[in-house]
Amino acid sequence: MNNESIQYDCFRGCVVTHDSQSGESVCTYRAGCCKLGDYNFLKDAQDGSYKGLYEVRFKNTRKGFYINDSPQNIRLGDLVMVEATQGTDLGIVTLEGPIVGRQMKCKGLDPEHTEFKKIYRKARQSDIERWQEAIAREQDTMIKARSIAAEMGLEMKIGDVEFQGDGTKAIFYYIADGRVDFRQLIKVFAEEFRIRIEMKQIGARQEAGLIGGLGICGRELCCANYISSFQSISTSAARCQDLSLNPQKLAGQCGKLKCCLNYEVATYMDAQSRIPKVSEPLEFEDGLAYLRKTDILREVMYFSYDKGSDANLYPLDASEVREIIKMNRNGLKPESLKTEPEPASPEFISAVGDDSISRFDAPKRKKSRKKNNRQSKGPKGKPTR
Repeated sequence: MNNESIQYDCFRGCVVTHDSQSGESVCTYRAGCCKLGDYNFLKDAQDGSYKGLYEVRFKNTRKGFYINDSPQNIRLGDLVMVEATQGTDLGIVTLEGPIVGRQMKCKGLDPEHTEFKKIYRKARQSDIERWQEAIAREQDTMIKARSIAAEMGLEMKIGDVEFQGDGTKAIFYYIADGRVDFRQLIKVFAEEFRIRIEMKQIGARQEAGLIGGLGICGRELCCANYISSFQSISTSAARCQDLSLNPQKLAGQCGKLKCCLNYEVATYMDAQSRIPKVSEPLEFEDGLAYLRKTDILREVMYFSYDKGSDANLYPLDASEVREIIKMNRNGLKPESLKTEPEPASPEFISAVGDDSISRFDAPKRKKSRKKNNRQSKGPKGKPTR
């Protein structure tokens, strides 16, 4: 019989195993469960640089660089007690070696002129148990804090609570549209929870990254997976890609425009630079051709002789359209669109019948009628009564 219970803490990137007989908790680092984790592609290039410097992560996206000030040998995945503003905190070592230097360079830190906080020692069993007790209070504290803020009439939303490793301090992450005077709120929190309070304002996208979840694409949210700096997103990114300006489809779980709208904007803008602007219908000898739609990535433009119908569409490459526009400006008219390939119908795949559960069944074989007819007739071919 297994007397151990396993708990996966994806907010901190670790696995906690509780032994019911001994009552001890064993915490181990789990890299695949770590939000915004950085891959150490220099793990085999240990040249001795940045020795003693480590990246230590805490809950969600909070990370920092610390220097080993203890005689203990600190390695990747160790739980360590580090220096905090007041007291001590418990974190997990996630990076070591030359990759730490590259991460500091990305964040604009100079190792020679930066004063790093210290790593005191590896976490003891008593430290881990006190840390787990503090973590167990986070959910109830957040719910209680939300009700207190609502009773005081403050226009703010508390999105997450993070306790310090020694359980003496908590960080309250909140969202607010404007400036909030929470001086009285901090006093109420301190009396209610008996801890030191730190308030930290975040945005809606940062809150979604802290909480995590799955997007409409079925994958983990980008803000929770790898995005660390959020860029401004506007509806012009959707217009550039010919997307429907439907707020329900363009908005993510945070209520803001999806971050993925910016991913392909550069590709679409590059393709659009080679597509001519058609402000007037193209002139042919057999009539006027009106632009009905444009396939931006394929650089194909579809025209029709009927201004208000997509029944018969004729595709033209963007380069051909540019030449026809030049001919029209010079007073020349091509012969006809109909000399081009056959009218192209809109490209789509019919999904009729795909929702039927019987499509997985093997087709039934038809029974032979000859065999049945022979059995129903007598010895001389006469039907039996």
